[in-house]
Amino acid sequence: MSKEIEIKFRVENLRRLASKLRAAGFRQETPRTHEMNTLYDLPGEVLRKRKELLRLRKYGSQWKLTHKSKRETGRHSSREELETSVGDGRNMEAILRALGYVPSFRYEKFRAEWTDGKGQVVVDETPIGNFCEIKGTPRWIDATAKKLGVSREYYVTKNYAALFGDWKRETKSRAKEMTFRAVKRRTK
Repeated sequence: MSKEIEIKFRVENLRRLASKLRAAGFRQETPRTHEMNTLYDLPGEVLRKRKELLRLRKYGSQWKLTHKSKRETGRHSSREELETSVGDGRNMEAILRALGYVPSFRYEKFRAEWTDGKGQVVVDETPIGNFCEIKGTPRWIDATAKKLGVSREYYVTKNYAALFGDWKRETKSRAKEMTFRAVKRRTK
């Protein structure tokens, strides 16, 4: 089991962020790629109540199943994470449903991945705005944020489900999921 440590921050200008990443010595690992995520839970929100997450992700043509637990939030978000590649996402979805899991939340984004060889920076274009995630050791995260001109007061430690809930309250949107189609349809 590995520990994922990260922060997010809002991004106003994607081109300016890409320039700052290059200037800081980052190279793009993965170009802008579509990503669809489905969170699964048992009836009665068993996983959510335990502050756990079970996610099936399709990133480009690749599928991954992820379990996250033991969330700790301070200046950084930290969770235990187990992740594995899945050869056939549709069959994995059928297995989860056969075991009693049901989709609890869907969200999509376009993601580009960057690295400097020590940690990872991902740039997410979502239906509710653009975000950047910095993942690595706490010291490296803070140093990278500083290189990108992001002070600690702008760190976001919420996950996308929580950010979507905040966005819905602020905009009074009736969208049920954080997909481009649902957000566009429910905000008109």
